[in-house]
Amino acid sequence: MISLIQRVKSGKVFVDNKIYSQINHGYVILVGFCENDNEEIVKKMAEKIANLRIMADDQGKMNLNISQVNGEILLVSQFTLCADISQR
Repeated sequence: MISLIQRVKSGKVFVDNKIYSQINHGYVILVGFCENDNEEIVKKMAEKIANLRIMADDQGKMNLNISQVNGEILLVSQFTLCADISQR
């Protein structure tokens, strides 16, 4: 499982030029589920993401997790993150 996390003031996903989903302050996460992933790996990644202290505190330092700032998460499946680009 590979996740790419971006802190955002807002985020949107469009499908056919229409807003499919959107969030305010939080994370947009692109996630690729790979061949050998299982429930244990997914739970571990979810816990790590929930506990990441990358949100700014009152002094502007990255010191808070997503729940401490009442942030939202927009999770987008991105299978290409698990692509094998090695030449065999």
